[in-house]
Amino acid sequence: MIVRSEISPIPAPHFAAARRAMHSLKSEGNILEALEALHATLGDVFALPLPGFRSIMLVGPEANRLLLNDEREHFLWRSEGDPVTRLLRRGLLVVDGAFHDEVRQMMTPALHRTLFGGFIETMWQSTDRITDRWHEGARVDMFAEARRIALLIVTEVFFGVDIRPDLNILWHDILRTIDYISPGPWLLWPGMPRPGYRRAVRHLDAYVSQIIAQRRAQGRVSTDLLGRLIASGMRDELIRDQLLTIFIAGHDTSTALLAWTLYLLATHPDILAHTQAEVDLVVGAEPPTEAHLRQLPYLERVIKESLRLYPPIHLGSRIAAADVAFRDYLIPAGTRVLYSIYLTHRDEKYWPAPTMFDPDRFAPAKADHRPAYTFLPFGAGPRNCLGAAFAQVEAKIVLVRLLQRFAFRYIGGDVRPRMRATLEPNPGVLVEAHHRHAELG
Repeated sequence: MIVRSEISPIPAPHFAAARRAMHSLKSEGNILEALEALHATLGDVFALPLPGFRSIMLVGPEANRLLLNDEREHFLWRSEGDPVTRLLRRGLLVVDGAFHDEVRQMMTPALHRTLFGGFIETMWQSTDRITDRWHEGARVDMFAEARRIALLIVTEVFFGVDIRPDLNILWHDILRTIDYISPGPWLLWPGMPRPGYRRAVRHLDAYVSQIIAQRRAQGRVSTDLLGRLIASGMRDELIRDQLLTIFIAGHDTSTALLAWTLYLLATHPDILAHTQAEVDLVVGAEPPTEAHLRQLPYLERVIKESLRLYPPIHLGSRIAAADVAFRDYLIPAGTRVLYSIYLTHRDEKYWPAPTMFDPDRFAPAKADHRPAYTFLPFGAGPRNCLGAAFAQVEAKIVLVRLLQRFAFRYIGGDVRPRMRATLEPNPGVLVEAHHRHAELG
């Protein structure tokens, strides 16, 4: 227990730093550089300089353990005024307590590792369905193409639906909805008008509601996510909330992971060549299988290093439900507490040369020396990402298939991370794709 006389004031930035952070948020929707500067200057605990947004930033493994494990019951996920809560309503991501635990227990079997073998064919076939449209030497934005692949996978695996006939119609609505829940000026002005979003959400609601209605009308028993939710007796409006959570969060995180990994590979030809050689040796030209996954250690390191440098879920947010002590600071009840996975992953105390892309830092001999909670791209503790294992298998299978079929040459310019619902490569990942094999199994 902390004694009031021992409480230290939470460090706050000077006025000039606060103005720079506000300008970055308003003009670019991005304050990553400001956060890096504040962390370097103020340390692992500091007040975030945004008026009207009472918040504290915590960085590092000790803080992550506090929020995600040791004191997790004193921090709430749900914030009624946030756009993500208004969008997902009672979705798994934005509920707390017993209801969260009940819904998570209901959804977990649909993402169990024992089912991954049955998902893998869908993963590589979805990749082929998108890339079959590419002509030789096609110039493609892998950020957009990764999103298309991820959308095909999430809808077929979890909803039993082929989204391709509706993808072009829904594309703008999907991007608009992601924009709606991304950090931006609404943090400073919660009630600001945001025209256009209501229509996009209405379209997605109609799409999801149609999927639920069609499945109920079919009356067939299914063990996919939608089938399990229907069989549980859950009401349609609650099923909608869970499906939209998986639809938006599930595909958007995979999109960012795939796009950043392809960017890093394409801009590091030696690492790309090493990864492609491993794929050729282990998988050859045949479709990837579950057995191949355990034989691709270098690809796994590449994915982990991509997740370290550019974690899709770069920032976590909680609301303190009670006064909580951390070190010699007091976090008052009602305070929004943010924790930065991005800053933790780039902290030089734990990651030598933190901005360098070095997959070998995840070689077993090196990984064992890092403290717990220094690498947490999918969160940690009892509320870690439900789809973490699925996302990593998906990334491996999609990347294997892409590297089997194509040689990539980066032709884009500078890419910077942009804080959105996930950490996006801005303005995109432009590559030239050349076919490697005339025929694949």
